[in-house]
Amino acid sequence: MKGSAGLRSRRFSHRATHCRRKPLATVGRLRLGIAALGICALIAGCQRQEETPEPLPLMVRAQKVEIADYAPTASLTGVIAAQTLDNLSFRVGGRVAQRMADVGQHVDKGTVLARLDPQTQQSDLTAAQANLDAAQAQLRQASAAFDRQKKLLGQGFTTRRDYDQADQSMRTAQASVQGAESQVANAKENLSFTELRAGVSGVITARDVEAGQVVQAAQTVFTIAEDGDRDAVFNVQETLVANTPAAPPVTITLLSNPQVKAQGKVREVSPVIDPASASVRVKVAIPNTPATMPLGASVTGSITAQPRKAIILPWETLTANDGKPAVWIIDPETRRVSMTPVEVLAYDTGIVVIDRGLEPGDVVVTAGGQLLHPGQAVEVAENAQ
Repeated sequence: MKGSAGLRSRRFSHRATHCRRKPLATVGRLRLGIAALGICALIAGCQRQEETPEPLPLMVRAQKVEIADYAPTASLTGVIAAQTLDNLSFRVGGRVAQRMADVGQHVDKGTVLARLDPQTQQSDLTAAQANLDAAQAQLRQASAAFDRQKKLLGQGFTTRRDYDQADQSMRTAQASVQGAESQVANAKENLSFTELRAGVSGVITARDVEAGQVVQAAQTVFTIAEDGDRDAVFNVQETLVANTPAAPPVTITLLSNPQVKAQGKVREVSPVIDPASASVRVKVAIPNTPATMPLGASVTGSITAQPRKAIILPWETLTANDGKPAVWIIDPETRRVSMTPVEVLAYDTGIVVIDRGLEPGDVVVTAGGQLLHPGQAVEVAENAQ
């Protein structure tokens, strides 16, 4: 009985152990299955990656970098002005009795522009004339007395002393007449100064006088732009002046009518720089100024600066990297692009002038760079370089 019971106990124990091990084997097989699936998925993914083709190169246009002379042409706006301005003033003070000219009027040399009340100067002339008349009367008397003494001295009826006194009196009277004549001349001149006449022929550009106004001597009351050649006056940036030849030809064009042109030459460059605008006043002489370029007319002046070595590229070449100018460069071996920062010297019509950042022989993208990224493969269009 004991033996039979022991046998049953071992069988039961074996079946129990067998039952406990079966789930563990199932879990193991499940893990192996999952791992196998993962490996298969990985292999499939690798196969799909290997099967994905590389993007086709982007078609671009390119240009080989070359050094060239760059001479920028600058166009500035200015005005026509007279080369010579004549400031007129009365040479004596007084009250203005009449004004006969105004701004914008063309006057000839000698034209009366204004008159002062001549009462004071006329009174001075009358008094000077009276003094002259009296001096001349004294001279006539002294001359007659001298003639008598001279005749009597020859006859022996007078003394040498009386003769000398008569001679001295006559000479004194002559000097008095000369002084009175000078006073009359001065009075007449002062009377003429009550009329203000144009010293040159030209156009009145300023007036600071009205009838009834009291003016002082040497106070400017009229300004006349003298007839003749004109200037075109420009305010030029200091940097442009520094890079401009000493005597560049300047093409002057009337702003209201571009068909009217003239050639000018720099006549004067101000030594003073305007601190507010950092500009310099430049006057360009215009020989034989066209009549259709009147005073005050707006004009444009075109000048060409001193040439310098630089790289000139189409403006489409330029892109930006972190807000700074840059260009795409093509590696000739790999045909892939990289972005290179550059320093821009100038922006001109349709072009950009590069100062630094590129070397002669570099191949840069000039069109089609909007979709590029570093390392992008490109294909250069035929006849693009």
